[in-house]
Amino acid sequence: MIKKMKLFALLTGLVVFSLALAACGNNEEKSSSKSEDSAKERTVTDAMGHEVTIPENPKRVLASYLEDNLVALGVTPVAQWSVKDGKSTQEYLSSSLKDVPTIPSELPLEAVASYKPDLIILDSPDLAEGGKYEQYAKIAPTYVIGTEQNNDWRKELTTVGELLNKSDEAKKALKEYDQKVKEAKSELEEKASDESAAALWLVGGKFFMVSDNLSSGAVIYGDLGIKEPNVVKEVSSKGDANWLPVSLEKLAQLDADHIFLINSDKESGSKALEDPLWKNIPAVKNGNVHEYGQDASWLYTGTIANKQIVDNVVKDMTK
Repeated sequence: MIKKMKLFALLTGLVVFSLALAACGNNEEKSSSKSEDSAKERTVTDAMGHEVTIPENPKRVLASYLEDNLVALGVTPVAQWSVKDGKSTQEYLSSSLKDVPTIPSELPLEAVASYKPDLIILDSPDLAEGGKYEQYAKIAPTYVIGTEQNNDWRKELTTVGELLNKSDEAKKALKEYDQKVKEAKSELEEKASDESAAALWLVGGKFFMVSDNLSSGAVIYGDLGIKEPNVVKEVSSKGDANWLPVSLEKLAQLDADHIFLINSDKESGSKALEDPLWKNIPAVKNGNVHEYGQDASWLYTGTIANKQIVDNVVKDMTK
């Protein structure tokens, strides 16, 4: 009996030892596989001509002001864009980025380094000027998006999707957006046919009008096909910024059925809205001013922002 017990113990020990060896082998294989995955890299060329070697599947992405794209692709950045010492962010993305720390919009080097990114994506060449690119590139592979993509959110989303190896997700997001637009256009044609609209931003006591082919202007006129007022065409022809300055005197000529007003002066009293010139604008007199706060998506662009803008337009113009 004692011999049998010793033999059983010996056999048990051999089995356990064999299993342990197998487990180690599997762990080594898994570890090796992970190392191979993390070691995989691609070389791409950015808008400034830099050849950038990036991870096959970046895990710690810093893409200031491109958070809309990241969220649409199912990616959580290591930090999110902010101003006013982190107090002001892209509020319309708050539900998706509520646990993500903030980083100043000017991207200080120390702050960037502290988040240990494995890929930095700069929203425009301006952020790379003055030798900044070389300094960012020492921290992590750094890719600069060009003006063309920056002014076309679809191209921008596609580019970011390619960088993050999420092209399929980008295509899906674009398809879903186009379907939403198709449904919205149908409802607008049925309930608000031939009505015109303009988007204005009040900040610091001054008015700005959205360009007819950028930001929310591209959504209103390009995607939804809403009638463009003559004043919007005139103002848009005089500049290439997303939001262009416009005087109250010019707004007095605004031939729009609806005004979407982004009011950043609400807390300070919005005194400009008491001016007789404002009050005599037809859309104002007719009660067709649809007001939004500065935290709304109207000041931004991207799949998520634009979806919210589409919803706002349909709600306001068909009620």
